[in-house]
Amino acid sequence: MVTFPPHLHAGDQVRVVAPAQSRAMVMEYDHSRIIEERFAEMGLRLSYGQHVDERDAFDSSAIDSRVADLHSAFSDADVRAILTVIGGFNSNELLPHLDFDLIAANPKILCGYSDITALQCAILARTGLVTYSGPHWSSFGMRDHFAQTQQWFRQALLESPPFELEPSEAWTDDLWFVNQDDRQPEANHGWQQLQEGAAVGRVIGTNLCTLNLLQGTPYMPSLDGALLVLEEAAAIDAKEFARNLTSLLQMPDAASVQGLVIGRFQRQSAMTRDLLAEIVARQPALDGKPVVAGADIGHTMPLATLPIGGQAELTVGTEVHFRIL
Repeated sequence: MVTFPPHLHAGDQVRVVAPAQSRAMVMEYDHSRIIEERFAEMGLRLSYGQHVDERDAFDSSAIDSRVADLHSAFSDADVRAILTVIGGFNSNELLPHLDFDLIAANPKILCGYSDITALQCAILARTGLVTYSGPHWSSFGMRDHFAQTQQWFRQALLESPPFELEPSEAWTDDLWFVNQDDRQPEANHGWQQLQEGAAVGRVIGTNLCTLNLLQGTPYMPSLDGALLVLEEAAAIDAKEFARNLTSLLQMPDAASVQGLVIGRFQRQSAMTRDLLAEIVARQPALDGKPVVAGADIGHTMPLATLPIGGQAELTVGTEVHFRIL
């Protein structure tokens, strides 16, 4: 059974936690003033986990510290949503230590992306709670070219579906937090239609290599009836994406995947439409199913906010429609 957490309202408290990398690392480039102003404009109050600034040799913190902040956020009745500081590489360390009964008994928004995929998919698998793939706390420090990301965040968490995700006018792929004065947005040419078709399914994703870490564990969500929404970070090239996707689509329940939405690749990946089309064509689980690429999902900006475990509709034909239901 799927459970949606209550939406946010003006005056609600949002707790910031660091289940992957530490806020101390992020604060080497301090954009917290911009972040605080953005949340104040939305009428939301920020609070911070006790351990968000602890930092160890892995730029993270002890498992006990990260688990304690998550449990505290879920159990605190004054907290209406939980926002991750940033991603990283080690959220899956927390999974055997999480109190899933506590989480299920206190359904609330959890939002983040990248490495946070491990938490989101595990929570869905173990509790049925819908979480949200969307911007981190740190993302809100982007001074310019952030309006679309914030609009999608509001649309998903402060308003009510349905809504349709349409391509942004422009996108960026840069170390914006290092120099906010030297940024060059690139025109967005829209969807890349790889296979036609129509599907409705449960959104499962989004970071592919992180999702694959859950295979063979009790934390892997079912792919039965899934509408996959997948993306990768800059270091993943076409060969790596191909084998990661193959691994996922060889899961026993992958034959009932309904379709695939692929997020925009970063420039470093050197991915092309032709390479993507070849990768998709090699996947028997995707035969006759709609596949589209170039979505505003992943490690470029703007970044859409999507419900992991929520229903979505994908139509790929003369036009593309990706609608959150």
